[in-house]
Amino acid sequence: MKNKPLEIMQKGRVLSLDLLFVILLIAFDQFTKHLAVSRLKGNSAFSLIDGVLELRYTENRGSAFGILQGQRAFLLIIGVVFIGAIVFFLVRLPVYRKFWVLHFLLCGIVAGGLGNLLDRFRLGYVIDFISFILIDYPVFNVADSYVVVCTIALFLLLLFVYKEEDVEQMWKGK
Repeated sequence: MKNKPLEIMQKGRVLSLDLLFVILLIAFDQFTKHLAVSRLKGNSAFSLIDGVLELRYTENRGSAFGILQGQRAFLLIIGVVFIGAIVFFLVRLPVYRKFWVLHFLLCGIVAGGLGNLLDRFRLGYVIDFISFILIDYPVFNVADSYVVVCTIALFLLLLFVYKEEDVEQMWKGK
């Protein structure tokens, strides 16, 4: 009986909560980008931890690590396809307690993708502003953090937590 869906949380309710969570994450991402534009654009970098972490406004017209510079249309299409695939899987994901964390992680990936897609569609570039200068890591934003952290956690869950029958159950959507 441990795989029995929770009667109280119907699939529609869970997907509504997923949607609400995605909207909240996107709102926070867009708020931080608004702050970056209003407080950082045109100014020198603001050090949070000297020699380690700073806030620096940049406009990324490419993809991760600045690759595919100036390929806006291609990046928009790839973004829509990628997000569509994740949403498709999210909608099919069974509503069992053991998969709730997957809902959370997939929502984070969708929100991060949509946050950057919004920038790219609206502005033609993505606003980045967080810089780990200690390791000379490319400047990134909150949406990027959602995608990276949730993708790593998803990978670790699939590798070490979920069993083969769990993964089969996910793909079947039952």
